[in-house]
Amino acid sequence: MAARTASGGKPGRPGSGVPPWRDPSRPRPAPGGMTADERKRVLAAFDQAVNMTAAELRRWLASEASQRVGYFRPGEKESVGHQSGRRILTLLDKKRGDFSDDDLAHARKVSGYVQRHLAQRPGGDVSETRWRYSLMNWGHDPLK
Repeated sequence: MAARTASGGKPGRPGSGVPPWRDPSRPRPAPGGMTADERKRVLAAFDQAVNMTAAELRRWLASEASQRVGYFRPGEKESVGHQSGRRILTLLDKKRGDFSDDDLAHARKVSGYVQRHLAQRPGGDVSETRWRYSLMNWGHDPLK
């Protein structure tokens, strides 16, 4: 018989008093915290967001323009996006099955960043804008 809550509802259902993430009928995450379906969705979103090859990204990150754009944390000489670009290079060189939880978390962060910033596209020609250059640090060239 299914578990019932004090209010009589099934766990994870509206009005049950039990949040969905505690619902015993939900698929449990695989070791590492993600279900296989979540892992597939994260990797698919990452693959869609990162449209530059490892060679293109490596060349871009070596450029002066790449190193000038983005948010710089106090006391750091490299922007957050440039740091992310270097991390993306390591992910592009890895087999998808070898991604750690930390790798998957960064892949999720990358796809979220790209999605949010694409929604903020400025008008006009963006070919030589800080907006495009910042996205390229995260592995996405909006002109591709």
